[in-house]
Amino acid sequence: MFNRIYLIYFILCLSIGIGTAQECSLSISGRVIDEHSQLPLSFVNVIVQELAEGNSTNDDGEYSFKTLCPGEYHLIFSHIGCDPIQMHIHLDHDTIIDVFLEHTPVSLDNIVIHGHTRNLNNQPNLSLNRQVIEDNTNENLSALLENETGVQILRNGSGIAKPVVHGMYGNRLTILNNGIAQSGQQWGNGHSPEIDPLSADKITVLKGVNAIEYGGGNLGGAILVEPNKISREPHLHGQVNYAYETNGRGHNLNARVEKFSPVLAWRINSTIKNYGDKKSADYFLNNTGLEELNFAVQLEKAWNNRLLLDFYASTFNTKLGVLRGSQVGNLSDLETALTRDVPFYTDEEFSYEIEAPKQEVSHHLLKLKAKYFIDDHQYMQLVLAGQKNVRREFDVRRSGRSDIPAMSLDQYTMNAELKYFKEFGENWELQIGNQNIFIDNTNNPETGILPLIPDYLSWETGVYTTLTKQHERINFNLGMRYDFEYQDVVTITNTEPRKIARYENNFHNAGGVAGLKYDLSHTQSLSFQSGVAMRNPAINELYSNGLHQGVSGIEEGDTELNKEISFKSTLDYKWLPNARFSFNTLMYFQKFNDYIFLNPQEEIRLTIRGAFPVFSYEQTDAHIYGLDISTQYMIGNSLFGLLKYSYIRGEDTENDIPLVNIPSNSFYGSLTFRHNKSINLSSRTRLEQLEVELNNRYVFMQNNLLPDQDFVLPPGAYNLTGIRISSNLIMPGQNIRFFTKIENLFNVKYRDYLNRQRYFADDTGISITLGLKLKF
Repeated sequence: MFNRIYLIYFILCLSIGIGTAQECSLSISGRVIDEHSQLPLSFVNVIVQELAEGNSTNDDGEYSFKTLCPGEYHLIFSHIGCDPIQMHIHLDHDTIIDVFLEHTPVSLDNIVIHGHTRNLNNQPNLSLNRQVIEDNTNENLSALLENETGVQILRNGSGIAKPVVHGMYGNRLTILNNGIAQSGQQWGNGHSPEIDPLSADKITVLKGVNAIEYGGGNLGGAILVEPNKISREPHLHGQVNYAYETNGRGHNLNARVEKFSPVLAWRINSTIKNYGDKKSADYFLNNTGLEELNFAVQLEKAWNNRLLLDFYASTFNTKLGVLRGSQVGNLSDLETALTRDVPFYTDEEFSYEIEAPKQEVSHHLLKLKAKYFIDDHQYMQLVLAGQKNVRREFDVRRSGRSDIPAMSLDQYTMNAELKYFKEFGENWELQIGNQNIFIDNTNNPETGILPLIPDYLSWETGVYTTLTKQHERINFNLGMRYDFEYQDVVTITNTEPRKIARYENNFHNAGGVAGLKYDLSHTQSLSFQSGVAMRNPAINELYSNGLHQGVSGIEEGDTELNKEISFKSTLDYKWLPNARFSFNTLMYFQKFNDYIFLNPQEEIRLTIRGAFPVFSYEQTDAHIYGLDISTQYMIGNSLFGLLKYSYIRGEDTENDIPLVNIPSNSFYGSLTFRHNKSINLSSRTRLEQLEVELNNRYVFMQNNLLPDQDFVLPPGAYNLTGIRISSNLIMPGQNIRFFTKIENLFNVKYRDYLNRQRYFADDTGISITLGLKLKF
């Protein structure tokens, strides 16, 4: 009896052993290929998260994992200079996966598994991926783009910043938040875009003229802030990002959770930031703290692979301090403040308190998108959105009234877009769309001060069409657009006795673009684009009248301004001979008839709120032209070099003088060392993708300016050096990424021409940021 039981037990154990050996004999293998050159990529890190195991591709781009058990696995493919790819697979048989990696950050081409597709658009652009965004958790949207060619930042202190693309910003540059044109008080030079970059997975800058579908009059380009589609895997996934920055003693916390289900896919994202006073090289910049609380939810649902519904909601809420020393009480103090080394009201004590002058801003967005595929080659898309923008700006006021806002604006915006897309013939693409925007902008009477801009209603409708054709080596695209805008404005006259004035404006604008891209060879391409656009004067350009507290200046509009017409051409050359080297250069020229700009006047005006410089909106004919150059090179298998140069110049051709508020030329370079092998910390714990980067940014002095065109001379050139260290800590079932970066390493004292704070104080000094990301 005992022998029979023992025999049965032995047979069962043997069966289990054989079964186990059979179950854990599966493999995953494949090749990693450069998407552009089609050459294999060596030293690509491939990690299986569940096993905390990884290896690198060989000289033929091959990788393999053997003796795997059936189950669910997550693979991560990463390579220096490439966007990392994460994918989920259900393994029940030997599997071959070939991956195409995009080996340049300056492209919109798609990255996919098992093959690849090309975007037929030949638009010059650059794109930042999710990892770049996460490794800069402490930065706002504008600061993320600062080191990219053709992009500069217009600032008012350290916390208030807006992007400038080829000299264009504000009303001339469209920023899209998940496909919706951001609508708020973007006209203000002291107003940041109310968008949380950590809610996005990709930020793209379109630098050419072919942003015609994103709004009229924006030959300056467009910035797209986009979340990815929710990953189609059934598990709950999330991540937490945290960063501490020494300058300002700032805390940054971001969390994201998502889950896919055929019933409903969802994602939740939230960010909290808290900063105190920033510090220059020599002193604290008092009252420059920041508080921020943001939240976003994304829902996706598909029916029968024909109808796709997306819902997106976000709220952005911030409180921003404005340098106390930028507001002074009389003319003599202002004249002194413009020449002081240390601003007025400077305190040696750090503080998290944010007092007047300050800004409190919130922006809320609701969006619903329905996309219906008529067949495999055409679809209809309907997008409906609503936005609410609330802005409160607080001045230093007498008799304890600083808690009453000096500017109080509410803006409601409704967006509706209907688009038709069709692929036909041989590589033809057609888009036709209609967009409608309704805006209700209201000043609240609580301020007790005449409003800077008036109350108004605005309705804009536009139609556009684009046509794209790919034929062998040639890519051609054509676009046309027409817009009509109606404005109903209620304002108060500038002169005594004050009267209520009403204006009704009707504007008709048209534009068109054409572009041609020619592949000189498999590794070289040349693109040319040219376009014309019209832009009617914005409300602030027509009717501004008073102190703009956010920039500590008096701004005056002109109701006689004419429509602005611009012509822009770009020539873009790309060369990617192999996976180690790339070169890209973009030349552009933009001609303006009746260019509208904010011009400093030879006046400092004393008001009951203090003494302030005066700026007026004026018009002239102008040229803006420049050159962007970027190149990157892999030195051996571990060193990666990157060089970028941006040249820009603006000329007032009507008066034969330079244009004001044109960015300075700049140069950026970095050298990155990447340790391609794992660093074992224990039997099951190791470091992967250890990177050490040394970077340097040199900004030239703005010499293209006459001494009498501003209140003070442009500041001198400056050079900022930085260091970044990052790595991934791999443990069974966990992947923790950490980074450290040092900005302004040598604590350089400097002022930037495009920072309005330069009139009163130095820019920020050395700052060390420590960050980590935990994925689950």
